[in-house]
Amino acid sequence: MTLLSVHNLTVRRGECPVVDNASFSIAQGECVGLIGPNGAGKTSLLRGALGLLPHGGRSTLSDLPARDRAAQAAWLPQTREIAWPMSVERVVALGRLPYLARGASLGTEDEKAVNAAMSRMGLTNFRTRIATQLSGGEQARVLIARTLAQETPLLLADEPIAGLDPAAQIATLEVFQTLAQEGRAVFTSLHDLSLAARYCTRLVVIHQGRIVADGPCDDVLTEDMLADVFRLRATIVPTPTGPLVQAMGVLT
Repeated sequence: MTLLSVHNLTVRRGECPVVDNASFSIAQGECVGLIGPNGAGKTSLLRGALGLLPHGGRSTLSDLPARDRAAQAAWLPQTREIAWPMSVERVVALGRLPYLARGASLGTEDEKAVNAAMSRMGLTNFRTRIATQLSGGEQARVLIARTLAQETPLLLADEPIAGLDPAAQIATLEVFQTLAQEGRAVFTSLHDLSLAARYCTRLVVIHQGRIVADGPCDDVLTEDMLADVFRLRATIVPTPTGPLVQAMGVLT
């Protein structure tokens, strides 16, 4: 089942297209990694597909009313900040707002979703901690848990592991992998190419606003692509857990 279909999506900054006629789809069971150099258009593509930026073309998510869209797709932006000194549990519970009537309290199913999300992100013992008093990496995990508590079929995440320590990066991507295996889908931008290849079922490459590759990791992640798109001289080393990108230098 297709959870997101995007056709000829174009996002402009002034007259300049930062996303140029992008077309792709995301289906149940997929964990799709969006990769590309800084400024390639990854964030604009995600935000445009979700309907958060004015755009040309069509996205099945942006066509939905806001409340229906919030029940279909959860969004984790790149800029993550917890503004109010609330407990971790209350921050995570904000993920249930699309399902609550105005002023309503959490029901049994909502509480189960919140507890499950905190457990997935290793935050059970942080329940009563004030979120703004946590480290930056811990706050990032809280906001990922809030997104998980939304329990949508599709999760869109913009650089979700940025600022996390290596163990937390792997734990987060294992959660995303599990969500896909459970029949949901994840579309996430990533900078660590080795982790992207290890945990994603498919990679989409964007370069100068255009999608230049889309397919299985082994087909997309090549030394030629790394040279052309990232200007990176690299060796790809096969390992039992997936390809390892060993950077050797920058191409001029």
